Amino acid sequence: MQQQSNSPGLRKSFKARHLTMIALGGSIGTGLFLASGGAIASSGPGGALLAYTAVGIMVYFLMTSLGELATYLPDSGSFSTYGTRFVSPAFGFAIGWNFWYNWAVTIAAELSAATVIIKYWFPDSPSMLWSLLFLLLMFGLNFLSARGYGESEYWFAIIKIITVVVFLIVGVLMIFGIMGGKAVGFSNFQLGGSSFHGGFFAFVGVFMAAGFSFQGTELVGVAAGESENPRKNVPIAIRQVFWRILIFYIFAILVIGMIIPYTNPDLLRGGIDDIGVSPFTIVFNKAGLAIAASVMNAVILSSVLSAGNSGMYASTRVLYAMAKDGMAPRALGKLNRRGVPVGALLVTTAVGMLAFLASFFGDGAVYNWLLNASGMCGFINWLGIAVCHYRFRRAFVKQGHSLDELPYRARWFPFGPLFAFALCMVAVFGQNMGAFTGSSIDWYGILVSYISVPLFLLIWLGYGWFRKSSIIPLDKCDLSTHAD
Repeated sequence: MQQQSNSPGLRKSFKARHLTMIALGGSIGTGLFLASGGAIASSGPGGALLAYTAVGIMVYFLMTSLGELATYLPDSGSFSTYGTRFVSPAFGFAIGWNFWYNWAVTIAAELSAATVIIKYWFPDSPSMLWSLLFLLLMFGLNFLSARGYGESEYWFAIIKIITVVVFLIVGVLMIFGIMGGKAVGFSNFQLGGSSFHGGFFAFVGVFMAAGFSFQGTELVGVAAGESENPRKNVPIAIRQVFWRILIFYIFAILVIGMIIPYTNPDLLRGGIDDIGVSPFTIVFNKAGLAIAASVMNAVILSSVLSAGNSGMYASTRVLYAMAKDGMAPRALGKLNRRGVPVGALLVTTAVGMLAFLASFFGDGAVYNWLLNASGMCGFINWLGIAVCHYRFRRAFVKQGHSLDELPYRARWFPFGPLFAFALCMVAVFGQNMGAFTGSSIDWYGILVSYISVPLFLLIWLGYGWFRKSSIIPLDKCDLSTHAD
């Protein structure tokens, strides 16, 4: 089997360290630095630990599924390419546009977040100026080359990792009374006689938040198409990333839960405009580190820029791959001399900026709709990974291939993708259970929370009807790895 990408014009720019940090950087961010406090306040430290562990296991299976696909067929189209080959062209079309929309709107969300964060130091400065500067920075890093994106993401991830490691060390010292006063032990885990709080619906809400926190790990599947040696480097990244993320998240939540009582009202103020009461900031302040708020503000700003940078890279590459496959305007499938799909990059940048500008009109109603509509797209992408892997493995065996031919084999098949699919479905349908359980049904809440599902189905079925695209039989799935 050849080690070529389905997009031969793209440069092989990423080394193993880039792939590892791209996956790490995509998942360690505001979900850990900010939202973890709200998770503990809602469901107690025990509930938060259980929810993040369950989602972590799901992500493990999704990552191994993606690892098997990306090592066998490294392609920057990733989800769109796998959906087209192993399910149907209509499914590939729908999952590709779903992925692109998800990350294009994420650019706008991160621009909004960055402008709020920067006001911590420059409260009277114009938001538009900062948003334009940050957008130009993201565009420039992606315009230079894939290596420019990879190197910037590598260093963004290093900043986050160092922060988490220092936090864990300081936290452990505080738990044992070496820093910040007397030892706290497990006393905060037993407040009210239990480490669980809020009941079942609170736990489901934390499960959703945990899912959003882990989203971004799948970016390694897109980056595989520009990896120097995907058959070797992707498995390395898959193996390393899962355990590091799980350790970072589980240990961080354990430390926060032991040091800060879940009844502390500051834990519920985990927004980007409340960096001063981020659980990380609270713990550092308790340890006597006076500059904690400024340091965490800088770290969270780097996390936000990292997420926007990753969103621009991933959505650009998927749009380029779809253009090559005739699922987007052909003009977007052209590369410049540095191997960068500039047309796809310009369109993605423009959409991200337009979505951001929508936040200035109608009290942000349009922007909030866009953001809410993208909220479930990440879970739909994960569902797509599970479906594509299940179909790929069955087609591989059906067509007489031996599993020994696979350069990387996901364990626990078929349990892995089926388990991940089931938990993703729980996440999708549990997105806004409160809208169904109140004294009256909240139809507006249901609409903004679940609009992505009918839209995805409409695009999938509409394309299938228009192009006469049906599910591909297993014995007809395209398993070739050479460039078409």
